[in-house]
Amino acid sequence: MSPDRLPFTSLFIDGTWRPSSTGATFPVHAPSSTTPVGTAASASPPDCAAAIAAAARAFPAWESTPLSSRRDVFLRAADRLAAGARRGAVVAAAAAETGATAELTGAMHDLQAHYLRDVAALGATLRGETFPSSVPGGQAFAHRRAFGVVLAIAPWNAPFNLTIRAFAVPIMWAEECPRVQAMTVEIFEEAGLPKGVLNFLPVSKEDSPARVAEMIAHPLVRKVNFCGGARVGSIIAQEAAKYLKPCVMELGGKTPAVVLADADIPRAARAITSSALMNAGQVCMSTERVIVHKDVEAALIQELTQLFKQVKIGDPERDPSAVLSGLFTQASAERVVELMKDAVASGAQVVTGDLTRQEGVIQPHILRDVKPGMALWEKESFGPVIVFAVANTEAVDLANASEYSLSASLWTRDVYLAHRIGARIRANCVNINGPTVHAEWQRSMGGLGGMSGYGHFDVEDWTQSRLLVLHPEQEHPYPVVSLLE
Repeated sequence: MSPDRLPFTSLFIDGTWRPSSTGATFPVHAPSSTTPVGTAASASPPDCAAAIAAAARAFPAWESTPLSSRRDVFLRAADRLAAGARRGAVVAAAAAETGATAELTGAMHDLQAHYLRDVAALGATLRGETFPSSVPGGQAFAHRRAFGVVLAIAPWNAPFNLTIRAFAVPIMWAEECPRVQAMTVEIFEEAGLPKGVLNFLPVSKEDSPARVAEMIAHPLVRKVNFCGGARVGSIIAQEAAKYLKPCVMELGGKTPAVVLADADIPRAARAITSSALMNAGQVCMSTERVIVHKDVEAALIQELTQLFKQVKIGDPERDPSAVLSGLFTQASAERVVELMKDAVASGAQVVTGDLTRQEGVIQPHILRDVKPGMALWEKESFGPVIVFAVANTEAVDLANASEYSLSASLWTRDVYLAHRIGARIRANCVNINGPTVHAEWQRSMGGLGGMSGYGHFDVEDWTQSRLLVLHPEQEHPYPVVSLLE
């Protein structure tokens, strides 16, 4: 397609789609290639300042809007998603910009209608409390209020649903997949979200570090929301720390699946395969480490090997036998291969796979005898690979031998054992007899510190508890002044 026919993604500031104030643009490329699939406006410093100012102007009216009216905006957006008018366009844009399969993007699209209805219902849970003041005759009122302008940065690996999740805050950022994220903005624009409440700022890769730092430093930005890798999350957190601004960080995972001796092995193998290979392993909750009891190791490896060998990764549009797309960049694929080769050099054994890549495509891999201290155990691979560790009584210790704490799964038929062991696994969400790629909307995913980040995308983290103290009508003696009487 000629450059002048490529889709163009604009900025969205104060309710208006517009180009960058400087006319700057950046190309959007297909994954693992230099093929252009679109062009986007690149936000300038004045554009960022205008978006923040628009959000600040919109904030007082939006905060005072009745919860029922805010709920209705979300419900109208959910209805538009459920109608599916944009489903095909979202699937096509995600395939072009991120390489995601139609099955994955379609499923994520369909789930968002339910998610938005759930979010709309959260308004009914926004409650304060009142209690007697420590001043005799006084009364204290604790209530929850919004922060104000928030900077939200959404990732590329699940751009549609994770961008919508970021709608709890009014400013979003896009770099790798602006067209997909712009579609989420359009849905809320059509649903009647007032202008200025949500602003959308694509920016080039070269300019994004400076723009992010400038926006974090802006005095009207009250909080920062980032979902992505730990390296960038650490940089953003350090910038926010300069101004003592709070953050919510959902970062990476090195998710363990703990399989005990009494587990349903075929079912566990299916769940592990799904969670390990979904989106070619490019999910923060992807199963990366399998910690299995020695008595069922052979059976589980056999089941997983059969399943992994049936999954072909490639270009589904060119090769109908490929069920998954490759990694986002060739550099990502090269890094995954190097991690596996390093593990093999340190004593790990390859169960399935050939330690090679074809550009950004790596076929599913299983490695055994990978131990703490090896890079493949310590670092998030973000690729289609799992590592095996055999355990007897130290399964929990191995599961917790990681700086990541996002998700986990535990496989056992003994419900009492599940509760005892599951409570000891250091993860935000432990799925008993279920896949690691799962979380409950009532308590959104988040890390427990370290490389998985901290905070949640929920009412508690996105509102502030403020206190009003009503002093009694009868005046009490005041220190200092009472000495003068």
